[in-house]
Amino acid sequence: MIVCVCNNISDRKIRQAVDSGMSTMSELRKNLGVATCCGKCHTCAKSVLRECLANNAPAAHQHIQALIFQPNALAA
Repeated sequence: MIVCVCNNISDRKIRQAVDSGMSTMSELRKNLGVATCCGKCHTCAKSVLRECLANNAPAAHQHIQALIFQPNALAA
């Protein structure tokens, strides 16, 4: 779905940007051009950003837990 019509930015591009490490609207504006023209896409882009960050958070949390508990498993 196209989120930013002015700059032809899709939700997929936003998801890819988040996967590459972007985590703020400021970064999306700077690197993709989202919400830099008319601004009508800001709310939708922010929703996609938040959704991506929320979806990525559990995986990152599980990875951190695995790293924390891994040394204990090796010591046993």
